[in-house]
Amino acid sequence: MEAQRLEHIREYYFSTKLKEIARLRATGKPVINLGIGSPDLPPPEAVRQTLANTALLPGTHQYQSYRGIPELRQAIADYYLRYFGVQLNAGDEILPLIGSKEGIMHISMAFLNPEDEVLLPEPGYMTYRAATLLAGARPVYYALTEHNNYLPDLDKLSQTDLRKVKLMWLNYPHMPTGAVVDGEFYQKLIDFARTYNILLVNDNPYSMILTDKPVSILSVSGAKETALELNSLSKSHNMAGWRVGMLLGKKAYIDTVMKFKSQMDSGMFLGIQKAAVTALNSPPEWFAYLNKIYSKRKKIVLKICDALNLTARPGQSGLFVWAKLPEGQNSRDFTNQLLDEKAVFIAPGFIFGQNSDNYVRISLTNSEEILTETLNRITQK
Repeated sequence: MEAQRLEHIREYYFSTKLKEIARLRATGKPVINLGIGSPDLPPPEAVRQTLANTALLPGTHQYQSYRGIPELRQAIADYYLRYFGVQLNAGDEILPLIGSKEGIMHISMAFLNPEDEVLLPEPGYMTYRAATLLAGARPVYYALTEHNNYLPDLDKLSQTDLRKVKLMWLNYPHMPTGAVVDGEFYQKLIDFARTYNILLVNDNPYSMILTDKPVSILSVSGAKETALELNSLSKSHNMAGWRVGMLLGKKAYIDTVMKFKSQMDSGMFLGIQKAAVTALNSPPEWFAYLNKIYSKRKKIVLKICDALNLTARPGQSGLFVWAKLPEGQNSRDFTNQLLDEKAVFIAPGFIFGQNSDNYVRISLTNSEEILTETLNRITQK
């Protein structure tokens, strides 16, 4: 009875892995989970207080606007101007989302037809592939390699048949590799997209984590004509479970996505919207505080990499460390053995693409104490 559109779709890898970890813990095995990028720290206190205060007000629990309250859209516009130098019209160039993962599906359903092709990064976020297949389109992968600083080879892509390509997914700072790009390369991407009439979508949730200067693809002149950007508060403000995302771009694109989105959900809870406004107005000291913590954790994770004989490329951004396995080892066996022998789970590289089986990903979303305990377990004979 299962629909044909699910034929090539499996349950999300981390959904099944979390169930396995829960079963192991139920048997008494003290598994440390370093595989998931779910921030363990709370949002700013003022954000939590705003949620609590708003929940007590009359009318808070009614349906909300599909486009979000004007106050939230203005806060997003102010945030993008302040940190990215991007001018956005709060009235029609911003669409709040119930998490940016929702946006990936909405964009795919709104723009893709069955005969269309979609350029997907490899390694990359597996939801891009799933959303493409569910929309009936065909995934076409472009390789991101360490040799090329995990940037798409636009010259190589230009030599392929791009006539059916409708959309191209980008994700910088990149997950899982932590690679970053600058405005100059974004300009090359915009020029490439214009030449081949491709809609670019940059997924930008790690923009504030361990980066010296946040960058948006929309900061490039003319980008709105051929690019959209997704962002969220999950990583930047420790609000992963709150499901607050945003889609940014020109009115025509936003309106197209809205046609689909308005059939699938309603506006997010008013208390969360009000709290998101408070989060977006957090002072720069919030990010300094957050990144100081992640910097300390990263130092321990790099020691864990050394203990496991892994090689981590310097200069990585975001919530993870992407590390190369010793020659001849594969990520599935390596991570399964680590889970079995040391009760430590890290993400295997193969889940991010078929050419990443010699890498693993380690999350920074655990305390220094837990990371130190992990290091002790690994180094103990």
